[in-house]
Amino acid sequence: MQAAIPFPDISPEIFTLPVFGFELALRWYALAYIVGILIGWRLVVAAVRRPRLWRGGNPAITEPQVEDLLTWVILGVILGGRLGFVLFYNPAYFAAHPGEILMIWQGGMSFHGGLLGVITACVVYSWRQRIAWLSVADVLCMATPPGLLLGRIANFINAELWGRPTDLPWGVIFPGEMAQYCPGIVGACARHPSQLYEAGLEGLLLGTALIVMAFRGGSLARPGALTGVFFAGYGLARFLVEFVRQPDAQFVTEGNPLGLALRVQGYGLTMGQLLSLPMIALGLWLLLRARARAAA
Repeated sequence: MQAAIPFPDISPEIFTLPVFGFELALRWYALAYIVGILIGWRLVVAAVRRPRLWRGGNPAITEPQVEDLLTWVILGVILGGRLGFVLFYNPAYFAAHPGEILMIWQGGMSFHGGLLGVITACVVYSWRQRIAWLSVADVLCMATPPGLLLGRIANFINAELWGRPTDLPWGVIFPGEMAQYCPGIVGACARHPSQLYEAGLEGLLLGTALIVMAFRGGSLARPGALTGVFFAGYGLARFLVEFVRQPDAQFVTEGNPLGLALRVQGYGLTMGQLLSLPMIALGLWLLLRARARAAA
């Protein structure tokens, strides 16, 4: 068997407590969501408290509005993430088992769905409060990568969303028969730790770039610039990592109702790549638009 790294013995559950006859568990994945949202919230507050960062010295949103928006964002992440997983990744299964759609504790969230949920929350809240939605989108995009970083690390701890087989020395032997079985390989096979690749690209690298642009590069004074970098950066990172990420099982079977996804995947693209292409295009358009408006 090739050189590989054994999977670390970390339980997905941090602790469990008996509560009224039931076991209440805190999982790393849930903690990643909670801590990621808190870090993002404090980043937005820090930006709002620095008027010099904004065009004309006037922050587009106030601190009380940030706290109100937080509730909308949480709902957008949860509802959009779950509905995106249902509609984009396994519509046939959930059409046959509609009662499981709301069972988010069993896992199954889509980043692209969560993003659409947050965009919807941002636009609706900004319209209701009569504030510039694109500037609000900028601070939300700046605040998102910490959650992506922690979420992908939690995916690794959960031993889910692993990558394709590899003989590279940093390949990881994930637990479970499905992860360890690879056609043509005798014994357990190592796989790309694609969750950690995404944590580094979508979380650490992209997050650092956005924070530096916001607090040192004057990008908050150019509405749409941070949103453009986030969309293009995330889309490109996800597109690249998908080459070494194990495709979702439901897209490699015949009869899936998402015919477009199957046809595209037949040319070597996964659903993650298919959903990332519009993000890259929209991000580049927003960047060009922000640059043109700044030069005007």
